[in-house]
Amino acid sequence: MHDIHNKVSLDLSLFHRIDINLYPLFIAVFEQKSISKAAHVLSISQSAASHALQRLRQHLHDELFLRSGHQMLPTSFSEQIYPSIKQALANIQAISQQSQQFEPSLLQSLKIAMHDEVEPMVFPQLVQHFQALNPKMQFFSIKLDRKTVVSDILTQQIDFFIDIEQNFGDKIESKTLVNDHFMVCSQLPSMDATTYLNSPHIGVSSRRTGVLIEDIYLKRQQLSRQVLLRCQHYSTALQMIKQQPQTILTIPQNILVHLQVPEQVNIYPTPLDFPDMNLSLYWSKDLSQNLRFAFLRSEILKQFA
Repeated sequence: MHDIHNKVSLDLSLFHRIDINLYPLFIAVFEQKSISKAAHVLSISQSAASHALQRLRQHLHDELFLRSGHQMLPTSFSEQIYPSIKQALANIQAISQQSQQFEPSLLQSLKIAMHDEVEPMVFPQLVQHFQALNPKMQFFSIKLDRKTVVSDILTQQIDFFIDIEQNFGDKIESKTLVNDHFMVCSQLPSMDATTYLNSPHIGVSSRRTGVLIEDIYLKRQQLSRQVLLRCQHYSTALQMIKQQPQTILTIPQNILVHLQVPEQVNIYPTPLDFPDMNLSLYWSKDLSQNLRFAFLRSEILKQFA
């Protein structure tokens, strides 16, 4: 056992000249490609980050990062040392977190990206729960953009995002948060498959273009419908149903229960075979074992278990 340990040679007399606290900044700037974003991730001022980076440059005798447009790009030396530094910090973190429990009073903020229509389903409940754990905690609900959300979560611009179950790649992990199913709203006096397919529909999506999920399900059954108009919010769609008596709205039940339904609008189960629409919580795989993220993830999932 002692022979194994002795294979790693350390000159302990040098460590009084090494500031280990500078190395998380190196990792943050390397991954964020920005001093200001790195400072945000580390919860320090941009000025403090700039001064710390200068100290690290002097210590390692290399520029480490060079400005190119709006980005800070690593030098070849930084590219070379990045894997070793990240692994060393990961080892230190793992040792320091052994047998530890996360203290809720350490929580400063929670940033979750989600679509507008999902927000009333989950955000108020999360705020209420976490405020009971830490009244000083700040909360941010951010509009989900599928074009940037993976980059946003990998660079820690957000903590989590909530979206329909789908594959976002190997670097993202997820777990089902809410099981949901579609309902149908209309002023029509009855609802069957023929009525559903032959009536004009109101579609809801925050995206300007793209196929709606209901139409994806219908296409799988070799069916189609006519979308008369498309709007961004289900609350708007319900008002349009009030004005357009022949139209139909297909809406997830968990969203519907948070909205005010006009008196003249009827609610029906879907007359066709639509699968459940599950919402999942997504996070960065790299942070799966991080105490803060593990605690937040566990608490969020418990609220909807």
